[in-house]
Amino acid sequence: MTQMLNFEINRRLFELPEQIESILDRCPSCLYPKSRSEILNLAMGGCGDDLFEVAYDVPNKGKVVEAAVTRCKNGLAVNYVEPYMRRRDPDCMVVADVGETDKSRFDQRFGTSFEPLREETFQWLASQELVVTLFTIGAFEADSGQGAMLIAPKNAGFFVGGLADLQGMIRPDSVPANFRIRSVIYLAPPFRHTHFNGKQIVVHNRLSGLHEVFAYNLYPGPSAKKGVYGVLLTLGESENWPTLHGSTVQVVTPYDNITTIMHEGASGGGKSEMLEYVHREEDGRLLLGENIISGKKRYLVLNQACHLNPVTDDMAMCLPTDQNTSEYLIAKDAEQAWFVRLNHIRKYGTDPHLEGITIHPPEPLIFLNLEGVPHSTCLIWDHAQDKPGLPCPNPRVILPRRFVPDVVEEPVEVMIRSFGIRMPPCTKESPSYGIAGYLHVLPAGLAWLWRLVAPRGHDNPSITDTAGMTSEGVGSYWPFATGRIVDHANLLLRQIQNTPKVRYVLMPNQHVGAWRVSFMPQWISREYLGRRGVARFHPHQLQPSRCPLLGYAFTSMQVEGTPLSPIFLQVETQPEVGHEGYDAGADILQNFFERELKNFLHPDLDPLGKQIIACCLDKGTVKDYEDLMYNVFI
Repeated sequence: MTQMLNFEINRRLFELPEQIESILDRCPSCLYPKSRSEILNLAMGGCGDDLFEVAYDVPNKGKVVEAAVTRCKNGLAVNYVEPYMRRRDPDCMVVADVGETDKSRFDQRFGTSFEPLREETFQWLASQELVVTLFTIGAFEADSGQGAMLIAPKNAGFFVGGLADLQGMIRPDSVPANFRIRSVIYLAPPFRHTHFNGKQIVVHNRLSGLHEVFAYNLYPGPSAKKGVYGVLLTLGESENWPTLHGSTVQVVTPYDNITTIMHEGASGGGKSEMLEYVHREEDGRLLLGENIISGKKRYLVLNQACHLNPVTDDMAMCLPTDQNTSEYLIAKDAEQAWFVRLNHIRKYGTDPHLEGITIHPPEPLIFLNLEGVPHSTCLIWDHAQDKPGLPCPNPRVILPRRFVPDVVEEPVEVMIRSFGIRMPPCTKESPSYGIAGYLHVLPAGLAWLWRLVAPRGHDNPSITDTAGMTSEGVGSYWPFATGRIVDHANLLLRQIQNTPKVRYVLMPNQHVGAWRVSFMPQWISREYLGRRGVARFHPHQLQPSRCPLLGYAFTSMQVEGTPLSPIFLQVETQPEVGHEGYDAGADILQNFFERELKNFLHPDLDPLGKQIIACCLDKGTVKDYEDLMYNVFI
């Protein structure tokens, strides 16, 4: 019989779906952890060992080791055996139910009904020693009726711990009387070998009153994080509110003025970096960029940076509220911990703020794709290698919000929404879409278009497929959504219409024309926008970009009295690019927009949305976008 422990007392207070009752009643044993420390001990096999292999017996393959977990001084270092498992596969989601969706359906992709595999998954789980945790999705309270459950094999303790950090955990002896299970994650790692040729697959099955997520792999990105995101997006589809894919930060100037910025974008677009303090050189200067041809470097002196109060890292719930009289966007974090990417931390001293938190955390952390030696300190710049000499591009740490100084718990009013894109280098000899300057101002309608096409951009470190210029999909969260793209396009458009005071900007990273810039454009722009807030620009400060899709370009920008060179503001002024290289890049960007926007020309699209898309397809000007939906800084 299942070992129910104290949870049995509370389990009687709410109904469980029949299939879950059956699994829990039949499994050899079931553990309901009461604390985070208990889960972390479970992740090491429960025996106090310093090394633990997460392995499964797979038919026709024998013992398959999925990951190795090492106990370090500051946490657990988790490393996957296969490099493929160290990043999210962008094609991992399939939908098994018959509800409305634009996503790949299970029967269409695999040529068979999902129901036999669903039952086989239940049978496998019922044969395992299990661990079960309860949580609520997003920022909902435990008594909200949005309860959730994870059912996992006992040896997958690090995965359980990751989800408990990301979404929180309800102690088995403190479950509210009105707790209701509305979503469940079933974890069955061996099935990726037996049924999916080793691929990451996450199946969403939207039943009446229950959203099932079947996680057929051990990387938490597609399921413990983005799987839960998918549940939130499904809920928002029915209630007309989105969970935005963005980080949010209160930027506090040296004069105590606060400007709240939300930074959206595809994976790798700089969301986590927006919460980081600006990276400095050894002498304290800021490296604005390094020319990829001449090797020349340009610097900026910034004696005092703004203070940062982090709000969200990746998932921002934007519930509608009747009390919102400010006409700004209201946002609250949908997570209890952040899945922070560390690929840009390559040496000691790059980010002292983050290094301090991770080297001396209040409690042990969970690290992924970082080198770990028993009883040593896991260092965030010591990335695991995919092969000799090639570091994994997606090292991570799961950082609980409560460990982050000055984190904001309450909902905030977002004043500026920025969008980030990874830009490749651009020269006249090798033109590309990397033609954006440090900062661009977008009319609201154009900002909506950027959220529809959502480019993944150059050299994306977070996913397995990075070739060429591809789209992350509507809202930059489409890989995690289960419904129709047109519904989300309408949701985002209505949200912009309902928050007319919000201003919109575009921030590139990695390259500005022929200059390698890392994430400096968004750090500098954050300092600049934080200091000036949402005050309007003088007409002479902005001019329509040579490429209308980039909105307005700056003619001048000063940070603490130091002007930025025009080459960082208008890429066509770079001699390595010129008008020739810029216009070729603009054509690439225009063609990309046209290709992606045609996917949204659906009869159910809002009429205003159809007009904005038509403006783009007709190669409209920045003024044309403003006439359709005015909303800029000028």
